[in-house]
Amino acid sequence: MPMKIVILGAGPCGLGAAYHLDKIGHRDWVLFEKEPHVGGLSASFVDGAGFTWDVGGHVLFSHYPYFDEAVAEALGDAYHEHQRESWVRILGTWVPYPFQNNVRYLPDEALKECVEGLRSLSGSPNLAANFREWMDAVFGAGIVKHFMEPYNKKVWGTPLEQMSKGWIAERVSVVDLARIERNISQGIDDLSWGPNNTFKFPKRGGTGAIFRGIAKRFADRVHLGREMVALDSAAREITFADGRVERYDILINTSPLDLLVAALSDAPERLREDAGGLVHNGGLIVGVGIEGRRNDSKCWMYFPESNSPFYRVTNFHNYAAANVPDGDTSRYFSLMCETTYSPTKPEEKGGIVEATVAGLKNSGILSEGEAERAVSRYLIDIPYSYPVPTLGRDRALEAIQPWLEERGIYSRGRFGAWKYEVGNMDHCFMQGVEAVDRILSGSAEQTIKGG
Repeated sequence: MPMKIVILGAGPCGLGAAYHLDKIGHRDWVLFEKEPHVGGLSASFVDGAGFTWDVGGHVLFSHYPYFDEAVAEALGDAYHEHQRESWVRILGTWVPYPFQNNVRYLPDEALKECVEGLRSLSGSPNLAANFREWMDAVFGAGIVKHFMEPYNKKVWGTPLEQMSKGWIAERVSVVDLARIERNISQGIDDLSWGPNNTFKFPKRGGTGAIFRGIAKRFADRVHLGREMVALDSAAREITFADGRVERYDILINTSPLDLLVAALSDAPERLREDAGGLVHNGGLIVGVGIEGRRNDSKCWMYFPESNSPFYRVTNFHNYAAANVPDGDTSRYFSLMCETTYSPTKPEEKGGIVEATVAGLKNSGILSEGEAERAVSRYLIDIPYSYPVPTLGRDRALEAIQPWLEERGIYSRGRFGAWKYEVGNMDHCFMQGVEAVDRILSGSAEQTIKGG
């Protein structure tokens, strides 16, 4: 008999699994998504004024030819290709990203602190017990004080001493003192670090256009508006909020791992405790659409200081003209602003739009007159934004994942695997692909291991 595979979640991971099943001709599968749309955290929305918004800052770059193939099928040539231009707003000036390579832009006193901190480094990053200690060992007191500590507190909403250092990899540019001193003495801009120094973006429809396009080829197997409320791993049955019960042989879950375990009727208490210890933050995405022309070539900007609630702002009109009404960037521009919230970093959701506009003015991004010409203020609340790589995360995953897999449940994706370091769109898509290959042919998964 053919193996029936059920997929929970139509984000990049679930759609990656579905795409691959369809591609290889395995017919006995179905996908359920609780929202009325596909895309998950990579969906896009059009507000009442005609502005398009993503669920936070996404740029399309890839480590995988197979993902590239799926994107090419979905978009054809309907995309723009951009050179990354990202900056840090700090101490009343702009510093190109990565901050640590371009500290020459800082005021003299802050520049002196950063360089002296680098020259005074002691201790080995390998011996650091947590992310905070790793920052001190790698960047020194000045860079940590001015950028690394305040920025990461805003992003993660979690005490940095409670985070591991194991997720770093290509997520953080480390330091070469000789290179930094050369940049300072010779006035060199050092901008090319990172895998996303060039990126693609759909010409229209936002990032969500990618995943709507991927899902078209198997739309008849995607069931929207179906929320899982209970799971019996012994009977291999899923119960949905509308009363539907679906049986499976194998389940590929891409919903948050802690919620999956909570829904399991037969999960032992120790497993529930492990899942309950997983930490995540939430995000408030505020889109501000403004009537006026903005001559600013920046793609996105980082904000470590306390005069704004957000940690990142994207010039979203620069990604695609169609992100503003009628595609008229001579008349409109759009700023997409991201703020983290968590139990240790609460935010007043009812006032976040006003606080965001105030922060844009405080940071010099908007003038008073521009703020008054805002024609759209759009809020997206993401209860699950980043899975936080805490010190206890790996131990919890080492207990949870084998228990699930013994029962035919493969939990993958940004929150299904709970690994931020392999949580980009391409990583998540390939986690779905590789899970299918492991299930059907026993091949090893690489992406979920960080490889």
